[in-house]
Amino acid sequence: MSIVKMKNWSLFKSPQIIFPKYQYFFNSICRAFSAASLDSSEMEEFMEYMESLKNYEKSGVPKNAGTDSGDGFDLGRMRHLLQQLGNPQSKFKAFHVAGTKGKGSTATFLSGILRAEGYSVGCYTSPHIRTIRERMTLGKSGEPVSAKELNSHFQKIKKDLYIAVELEKGHLSHFEAGLGGARDATNVITSSDLAVAIITNIGEEHLAALGGSLESIALAKSGIIKYGRPLVLGGTFLPHIERMIIDRAMSSCSPVISVTDPGNRIIIKGLSRESQIPRQLCDVVLQIKRDLCVFVELFDVKLRLLGSHQLQNAATATCAALCLRDQGWALSDASIRTGLEGAYLLGRGQFLTSKEAEVLGLPGATVLLDGAHTKDSAQALANVIKTTFPEARLVFVVAMANDKDHLGFATELISVGCLEAVVFTEVNIAGDKSRTASASLLKDSWIEASREMGIDFLYSGTTKHGDQCTPSTQKRGRRPILFAEGSLEDSMSFGHRILGAKSCGVIIFTGSLHIVSAVLGRLHG
Repeated sequence: MSIVKMKNWSLFKSPQIIFPKYQYFFNSICRAFSAASLDSSEMEEFMEYMESLKNYEKSGVPKNAGTDSGDGFDLGRMRHLLQQLGNPQSKFKAFHVAGTKGKGSTATFLSGILRAEGYSVGCYTSPHIRTIRERMTLGKSGEPVSAKELNSHFQKIKKDLYIAVELEKGHLSHFEAGLGGARDATNVITSSDLAVAIITNIGEEHLAALGGSLESIALAKSGIIKYGRPLVLGGTFLPHIERMIIDRAMSSCSPVISVTDPGNRIIIKGLSRESQIPRQLCDVVLQIKRDLCVFVELFDVKLRLLGSHQLQNAATATCAALCLRDQGWALSDASIRTGLEGAYLLGRGQFLTSKEAEVLGLPGATVLLDGAHTKDSAQALANVIKTTFPEARLVFVVAMANDKDHLGFATELISVGCLEAVVFTEVNIAGDKSRTASASLLKDSWIEASREMGIDFLYSGTTKHGDQCTPSTQKRGRRPILFAEGSLEDSMSFGHRILGAKSCGVIIFTGSLHIVSAVLGRLHG
């Protein structure tokens, strides 16, 4: 089949991917999931099988598992399984996206661009918010794979799965990598299968699993670079980290396209409030003349995903689309605009409607769901809040995993805007409590952050004391920040009481995608 006729695409985000049907399932076995009530009984056998595998989302990833070393996950198992399935990953072109943050957003922007041009696209992202099926979107509509279709494919290949288990003495856990790049389970594509490799940024997450330093993380993520295939670099990198990645690309004869090229101009011009859902008005002008010559001018693009970090992700996806166009694929400027403006992700800067807020028992409040869980993503969230709600009264409801940088996260958010309260709660991480940070641990981190920054505030015990814990702003004097802890239900009620009868303010649920999942679970029953 010639490249011009091929309409199927796959986008891998280490572990985010785009692919046609019959090609997506091997990626889904990279992780184990807890059954969701949203999924029908058709998936019962599939979910039971997934539960039988080791789940590193629940237990945490072993030390150095994502490094390209003897301690790293063994991709030989994934390759053996793919051979059993006829190597489906070689039947389509793929984008492979790695990076510390922004992978899911970049994949979503790019899949939207391709679909707008009329291509049939599959996209694999993780983690999911409400159902495993969210991880796999298919075709021209971008809808999640149906329970019926997912189960159908499982029934077709389960024999090969069990054979692979037997041959590998039952060790299927290595299919679950989902981090880094070099030893990620998605890193099975060859240079002939790859259209573009993308590295969004490099930050300090999964340090232990990826070697313990920014340099080792950069080395792991640059493992997705393939010989002769273009590499797109997203956000700003530390100079020596960028040099490491570029040197790796040069050794692979891979042309490099950078969003931060001096010929590019990407700016936020303002905020549009034409509906309940705000959008940011942006210009995306890319003019790159090194390695590859690409050019596009897009003015007044209305992005639903807010913040300078999302504009950076949009520009990264646009660069990847332009690389594709340079390879001879039809891709218009209009399709790029449509794809960028239509991009939307659950739990990433997600605003609930006033009706949804009422269903949650939060009438009158603006509700924002954001899965930020690192220092960098907390900074990005802080910037969105400053831009979107410069004078609004704020309440944070925070739940996090126990292996995150709680102090760094707190430092970025504790001085944001007119902060009224921070309410700490606990939710399951991947369906289990083993990685859940206690509310008291989170509270201690925020207390430490406030003392380091010289911020005065009022301490409180738990939300179980009801109105005794909700003094008015007048009674609190110059201490507008109140610390409390309790269940998610208590935390939501508490935050609403803090804002008062009219609830003129913003309640922000953040700290992990798992608290977003818990809130949406309550919203949808």
